[in-house]
Amino acid sequence: MARFIGRWFSLAIAVAIVVSIIPGFGVVGEKLWAVVSFSLFMALINAWVKPIVHILALPLTILSLGLFSLVLTVAFMNLASWLAISVFGVGVTISSFWWSVVASFIISVISGIINSVIGE
Repeated sequence: MARFIGRWFSLAIAVAIVVSIIPGFGVVGEKLWAVVSFSLFMALINAWVKPIVHILALPLTILSLGLFSLVLTVAFMNLASWLAISVFGVGVTISSFWWSVVASFIISVISGIINSVIGE
């Protein structure tokens, strides 16, 4: 549980930075709650859904030389956005596929750095 909360915390910081610097990301509602709710659903999807889907999609990922993994990550970001806005009424909106690609790269780098600093 502590590991999940640490990952959620690092993801929330990374998403807050992305929302601040990428023009293709918007906020519905108050910024703090939007980022927290979006990062909660991203953390839940990354913990439970993503490993299963990546195993099932492994043949397509191999055939596409890893590009299908990128498509899955963007789909999970859009799913987390939709869930956050639907459930809590606040969240992060994503304007296009390419902004999601840029954001996924930035989020993974920032959260990786934060996780290594806090010892995850």
